Amino acid sequence: MNVIEPNKKQEAEHMEELLESDASAKPDAAAKRPRWMTETEDWAKTLVIAFSVVLLLHFFVFNLSKVEGHSMEPTLTEHEWLFVNKFIFLVSKPKFGDVVILKEPDTGDGEQKYLVKRIVGTPGDKIEVHDQRLYRNGQLVEEPYTDSLIEDMSYGPEIINEGHFFVMGDNRHSRASLDSRSFHAVPEELIRGRADFILWPFKEIRAL
Repeated sequence: MNVIEPNKKQEAEHMEELLESDASAKPDAAAKRPRWMTETEDWAKTLVIAFSVVLLLHFFVFNLSKVEGHSMEPTLTEHEWLFVNKFIFLVSKPKFGDVVILKEPDTGDGEQKYLVKRIVGTPGDKIEVHDQRLYRNGQLVEEPYTDSLIEDMSYGPEIINEGHFFVMGDNRHSRASLDSRSFHAVPEELIRGRADFILWPFKEIRAL
């Protein structure tokens, strides 16, 4: 019995022709989609990327905070908007004189109450208030940002523990500021950022 093998070259050429025919016969799905649908998808992708970038910036780089209350007068007044630098404390430690945003101590994890204060004591400092003036390590602190002597009672001395910071409001009138004189030095993890600029109102724009 004779067996006739097919010509393999002809077979391969035939298969290629069939594949090319099938490919040309398939409709271009992308070409048949409505233009509005493609544009909507592009916009959606752009919005998702933009939203993700904004969230990353908000949580790790900066945010805007509105001043409420009078505890930082005359430096800050109510309803001003602050540019808060959050990234700075990822790469460095808070310093004496920084105006910072911190979570109010003694509030629950679910509560989001924040304060704006000035750091007047860093780890290892001895802080005390007497004769209506602030003293740091026994030295009188010159405070050009205040407009009044400290009208509340004397305080301290308190030695600031490692990883803690003593904060006060610039408003030194009686009972004008809830600060470390009430809740003592605060742990560093409660400090969320440094207020670097006043952004609004326009006439008050300046660096702090």
